[in-house]
Amino acid sequence: MFPVQSLRSRYALLIALLVSMLSWLFGSLISHDAGQRIREEAGRELAEASYMMLDRLDRDMQSRASMLQVIGSLRVLRQPDDVDDIRRLLDHLQGQFPSIAWIGFTDPQGNVLASSNRVLEGASIAQRPVFLEGSKRLFIGDVHEAVLLAKLLPNPTGEAMKFVDISLPVYAQDGKLTGVLAAHLSWSWADEVRQAILKPTEDRRQIEFFVVGQDRTMLLAPANLIGKRLHLSMMDNLPGSNIGWAVEQWPDGELYLTGLARSQGHLNYPGLGWMVVARRDVQQADAPVKDLHTTIMLWGISLAVLFAACGWVLTLYLTRPLRTIAKAADRLANGEITVIPEVRSPREVAQLSQSIRHLVESLTRQHTELDALENRAHHDPLTGLPNRAALARYLPLAQQRSQAGSTGLAVLYLDLDGFKPVNDRYGHGAGDQVLREAALRLRGCLRAGDLVVRLGGDEFLMVLQVPLDDAAGQARQIAERAIRTLESVIEWDGKHLKVGCSVGGALWPRDDGSLEQVVELADQALYRAKQAGRGRAAFHGEPQPNTPLA
Repeated sequence: MFPVQSLRSRYALLIALLVSMLSWLFGSLISHDAGQRIREEAGRELAEASYMMLDRLDRDMQSRASMLQVIGSLRVLRQPDDVDDIRRLLDHLQGQFPSIAWIGFTDPQGNVLASSNRVLEGASIAQRPVFLEGSKRLFIGDVHEAVLLAKLLPNPTGEAMKFVDISLPVYAQDGKLTGVLAAHLSWSWADEVRQAILKPTEDRRQIEFFVVGQDRTMLLAPANLIGKRLHLSMMDNLPGSNIGWAVEQWPDGELYLTGLARSQGHLNYPGLGWMVVARRDVQQADAPVKDLHTTIMLWGISLAVLFAACGWVLTLYLTRPLRTIAKAADRLANGEITVIPEVRSPREVAQLSQSIRHLVESLTRQHTELDALENRAHHDPLTGLPNRAALARYLPLAQQRSQAGSTGLAVLYLDLDGFKPVNDRYGHGAGDQVLREAALRLRGCLRAGDLVVRLGGDEFLMVLQVPLDDAAGQARQIAERAIRTLESVIEWDGKHLKVGCSVGGALWPRDDGSLEQVVELADQALYRAKQAGRGRAAFHGEPQPNTPLA
């Protein structure tokens, strides 16, 4: 029978209990902390993926509308003398852009004069929104079904066809309406965008994506959900950036980690109020944390058993001094000796303590490694600069510091000029060297408290702490310094590589109270700088730059 009252058994049980409690405590703390961070990172990933798809949809829609505006300004439509010329133009346009299911040109009364593949020619669309709205202004309609058109167009899948309308008025030289240019874009284009951008992420992370209309109707979803309405609490509680994530209970009763982005439009396209929602099963998202917790607990149990066995053996040496003293006391009682011998403690006790410290250090090292993994997730591996995730964390802190110190922030959006020719001519090795050298030089342009971030590709972003009374002056000085330093030749493999830099800038809170909007204004200013000829800086609210900055 196991001698529970013996010192050896109590010592072994104490060691086992101590190691098990430490393993449970550190395992719980590490798992909880890692779980929060992993879930937050996964949520941001879902929100960013939703934003990527939504941004692509908005950009594509804006480019289609701009393209039709250019077509509508052509002389062949403004002076519609030859219907055959118009038809050839429309057929060619549809051939170049497969997403255009149908495109036609009507007279002022709504009769189709010419169309791609002659579909609906001679028919009247005068009572349809695509003509009624398109005869007044540029019209972009939401997703809808067109039963008559769907019967006349090829449909290899056999599924219900959906379209997005774009139409605009065409005026003659004297300002009179000559007709309406109308197009139906196939909604299958949205699914092609999803697969092109997000298919690898969907398969690897087991993520589902949904496109939801302004009225909460699911436009792009699994077949059994299309046309149904989706109501999630986070749809009504999105932050000002119109992008966010949360754990939501869906109509099927299951909990999902959900990321959502609401359309902001693009350039002069205001958007149709679409939302892109990405979801992932919570249990799948938390699986790495559960695996980590199980691993820590298994290690803890194994170590507890090991140390208990060691303690059982080691107490043999720890009790030896007591036995020696007991024997000496017996001998003293019998008068054989006159003193009790001096006994020193064995070193095994110190070794056991050291082993327990090693256990704690091992568990702490795992926590440190998790912190290192998080740090790598917030830095660009090529240049070492912070990335978008780090920027999202930095901006609120910078805003708080500026408010506390009564200072402002300057946002500089930078894009390398001439990077693509270098990359195409000399290869990715040269391109990587240019990016690393650009990052190094941009770091040298900063002052204490400033930040430079690589957004992706050859785009960078600077966030500067500036005094309110000289915000524009200091921001321009840094912009000019960045342009000058990036114009210097970069040495690589015996070759002299030459790139430049264009800068767009905006100031917070002068230009806008929202720091995210200030970043967007800086991006727009960068676009103006590039339009003006590159190699220069443009700031929001200032006149178009005419000459490169020295």
